Amino acid sequence: MTTIRPYRESDTEEVGRLIAETYARFNLGFADADQRGLLLGPFRHAGSPDPAHRAAIARVISSPIVLVAVDGGEVVGVLRGRSERLASLFVRGDHHPRGVGRLLVAEFEEEAARRGDAVVRLASTIFAVPFYTALGYRRTTGVRTGRSFDGTGLPYQPMKKELGSRS
Repeated sequence: MTTIRPYRESDTEEVGRLIAETYARFNLGFADADQRGLLLGPFRHAGSPDPAHRAAIARVISSPIVLVAVDGGEVVGVLRGRSERLASLFVRGDHHPRGVGRLLVAEFEEEAARRGDAVVRLASTIFAVPFYTALGYRRTTGVRTGRSFDGTGLPYQPMKKELGSRS
């Protein structure tokens, strides 16, 4: 059974590997190896024993709201966000069809509503647009191209959801 809980500092290494693997696999297929490393930023060093690499990953993960999904004692998903902004969501590939992302987003939306937020905005990767659409998010502009860490050329879709509407 999957449970959602707040992120703990002890999750850093596992979350770092999860982000590195899922981001590269599902979102960076367009990039060559050098560009992929730039787009991954500090996550390209996930699993490194170097304390500087671990510290850089922990700094990036840090956010006012960080939730993890745990299944069988393993972190299988992570969501980062702040007021009115879902910053990132990563779910291990073998857990995509299991509702893990839905659970994380629902918990985040509940927390956002408790904080008084009326809307949640996000910049979806192209891969995730159908997922967010199914959760009631709407495109707010056309596809744009942006940066990720030191890399450029990442296509993304701005989206938002009014929290009063549960589509």
